[in-house]
Amino acid sequence: MTEKPSIALLLGTSGGGVGAHVRALAEGLIAREHRVLVAGPRATEDLFGFTAVGATFAPVPISDRPRPSGDAATMTALRRLLKDADVTHAHGLRAGALAGLAGARPLVVTLHNAPPAGGALATVYRMLERIVARRADLVLGVSPDLLGRMRARGARQVERALVPAPPGPSARRSPEGVRAELGIGRDRVLLLTVARLAPQKGLSTLLDAAARWSGGDAVPLAVVAGEGPLEAELGERVAAERLPVRFIGRSDDVSGLIAAADLFVLPSLWEGQPLVLQEALRAGLPIVATDVGGVRDVVGDAAVLVPPGDPPALAEAVTELLTDPERPGELAAAARRRAVTLPSDADAVEQVLGHYRRLASAGP
Repeated sequence: MTEKPSIALLLGTSGGGVGAHVRALAEGLIAREHRVLVAGPRATEDLFGFTAVGATFAPVPISDRPRPSGDAATMTALRRLLKDADVTHAHGLRAGALAGLAGARPLVVTLHNAPPAGGALATVYRMLERIVARRADLVLGVSPDLLGRMRARGARQVERALVPAPPGPSARRSPEGVRAELGIGRDRVLLLTVARLAPQKGLSTLLDAAARWSGGDAVPLAVVAGEGPLEAELGERVAAERLPVRFIGRSDDVSGLIAAADLFVLPSLWEGQPLVLQEALRAGLPIVATDVGGVRDVVGDAAVLVPPGDPPALAEAVTELLTDPERPGELAAAARRRAVTLPSDADAVEQVLGHYRRLASAGP
């Protein structure tokens, strides 16, 4: 074993938080003079630039769905790539299972997302969980429910992962400029949601809640930044029901949107350690969010939490908050206090390094 373990980081298809986290780990490990190999779909290198921070990148097709013939080729590639790594750290259930079946040891697996709730795909994911539980030396999870699932599957060691939000770029526009572009006056309440337009994000709940506060230009306007498979369906519903919701697509100035908003709303059906909530806390923005996954661990007492999939509860929480002259300011102050306690990228790197050293020292 070398004094500084060489690390292989694996990931599957990613367009956001997982890839950004892997890049941050790679950068931090390389800064501490570790050799780092990143293996994953070629598109992840294009999106996240692992080689730009000094990592070696190997294109390996790790898709988000099982592919029997393709997976066999992937495992063959992983056996070759991982044989010289002192520690392999896979991100995601699919990457973790493939690494385990390829014989990677010692193996750390971080679970970033909840598996499907039902159907044939849920059965497949339960099988993948059992593979990871048997073959991983350590499983890290971003939320208490994921940790509980893996303990129930028999994982030998399970601990909480740290997935910090990297410091966001400065706002490109002033709050006044953002509102002007959106056509929203300063006297109208602006609610902000930043999310992929996918079922997990609970945006139909947001629309149901918005229907309860409809009534003209004086009601809050919910602005949703993001894109995804439900874009057309959600947009058609907003138009048909004339809901006070506006979808603005993907934004390259989330910091500007947060600075312009009066309230951040997260209606998700499940989240791990949502990065955008960490950004909202840093900005001192009052938050209403669903009490799912790792949300409570992120926000502490700095948000109003409601049950998932409960439009009346969401609508009531927003209305009560906006009609209380004191509560928004209290939540804003609590958000700033909470933001100071959030983990940093350096904390995440030190956490995994402690695990790597222990596992590498223990040997096979």
